[in-house]
Amino acid sequence: MIRYPVLEEGAAIGVTAPSSGVNKELHDLLRLAGKRMEQMGFRLLYGQAVWTQMKAKSAPAQKRAAELNEWMQNDPIRLIFPPWGGELIIEILEHIDFENVKPKWILGYSDISVLLLAITLKTGIATAHGTNLIDLRGEYSDPTTAMWLQVLQTQAGESITQHSSSNYQKEWNYANPSPCVFHLTERTYWKVTGRTEVHLRGRLLGGCIDVIRHLIGTPFGNLRHFQNHFINHEPILWYLENCELSATDLRRSLVQMKLAGWFDNCAGVMFGRSAANQPVDGYTAEDVYDELANELQVPIVYDIDCGHVPPQITFINGACAEVEVKDGKGIVRQTFKP
Repeated sequence: MIRYPVLEEGAAIGVTAPSSGVNKELHDLLRLAGKRMEQMGFRLLYGQAVWTQMKAKSAPAQKRAAELNEWMQNDPIRLIFPPWGGELIIEILEHIDFENVKPKWILGYSDISVLLLAITLKTGIATAHGTNLIDLRGEYSDPTTAMWLQVLQTQAGESITQHSSSNYQKEWNYANPSPCVFHLTERTYWKVTGRTEVHLRGRLLGGCIDVIRHLIGTPFGNLRHFQNHFINHEPILWYLENCELSATDLRRSLVQMKLAGWFDNCAGVMFGRSAANQPVDGYTAEDVYDELANELQVPIVYDIDCGHVPPQITFINGACAEVEVKDGKGIVRQTFKP
C-alpha cells in the first residue's frame, strides 16, 4: 500500500540541496522564496548544503545524503523542499537510509525526480513532482503552480483535481522580472497521438527521463518490486519530461525502459512540453511518440504541463490518477488511495 504524507498548516519545511546548491550571488532569490513560505505560515529550516555549490554539486555525496537522512527522520519537518534540481543527485542514493525514511513530502523536479522515484519505488511513500522552491519567490503564483499546496494538503483517501494551464512560458526572460516569476505567453494545448481525446487511469510514476533512466538495472529502480508489494499490480500511468535529449536520445531511453519492463502493464504515457526534442535527420519527437504508441498499444499524451517549460501540474508518485484530455484541455484527478 502507498503511504501519503500530509502537509499541515504552519508545518516546518526543510530546505536542503541533495543535488545542486545555490551560488552566493543567488542567495537573495532563495531568501525571498523562503520569505514567501513564511508569509504563508510555514517555518523554514535551512541545511548547510543549500548555500554552497562547487563542481556541479552542493557538497560531497555523503554530506548531502547525511543532511537528507537527518531531515527525513526529523519529525517536525513535514516537507523537504530543495531549491531546484541539478546534475548529480544519483551519487547520494547508495548513502540514503531508506529503511528509516519517514513519510513526509519531498517536492521538486528535474534531477530531484531521481530521488522522488527511488523513494516511492523502494518504500511505497508517495512523493511530489512539481515546482521547485526558487520559483515560488514571486508575489503570487499562477493558478497551475499554486496548486502544489492544495495537493500536498490532501488527506489519504481524498481526491484532488487539477486542470491544464491556459498559457505556458516559451522562454525565460531574466531581464524582465515579473510578480508571477513566469511569463506565460503561449497558449497551452495538450495533444494525443492519433486522436483528439482520451481517458486514462492508473498509478502515477515518472520524472525527468534524462535522469530517471539511470535507475534502470539498479536497486533503486526495481519497478517489479514496487508493483508486487505496493500497488497490487495496478496499471501504471507514466508522466515523463525531457530536459536536454535529442529525439534519437529520447527514443533510445524509451526503448531501454521498454526492454527493462518499465512499460509492462502500462495504462499510458504522458510527456511534458520540452524545449529540447531536437530533430535528428528529420526524425522528430512526434515520430517518437507515434512509434511508442504503436509498440505499447496505449494512448500517448504530449505537451502536458510538466517539467522545464512551466507551469506544471503537481503529480504524486504512487497516487491513482484519472486523466481526461479533450480539445487540447486536460483534467487530472488524483486520489490518494493506499
